[in-house]
Amino acid sequence: MTSQEKKFSRKLAPQSSARMVETIYGCKWSLTVYQLLHAGVNRPGEMVRQVEGLSTKVLNQCLKRNVEFGILEKQVFNELPPRVEYQVTAFGEKFLAILAQLEALQAEIDGD
Repeated sequence: MTSQEKKFSRKLAPQSSARMVETIYGCKWSLTVYQLLHAGVNRPGEMVRQVEGLSTKVLNQCLKRNVEFGILEKQVFNELPPRVEYQVTAFGEKFLAILAQLEALQAEIDGD
């Protein structure tokens, strides 16, 4: 190898995971939804009742996005009235651990 040859190529951020983190942090309700799920609130109607300012429409958009990313899983029960519950997937647990590390890093930056 001559000294003219480049040893490293440009490093790029992982596209899918970077977009996922940006989308989740960009949604002002995703972190609240994770907090609700951790507290055992897994039905959309109860989530709306528990959080002031959270509308059904916005919650459904947030939940749909999280299901598409594979962070949450939607379980539909064949009952009347219809019942839907959400839970964190195994992948979601890993993702939430990364978010917790980002939060800890931010606290360290802030000097807390």
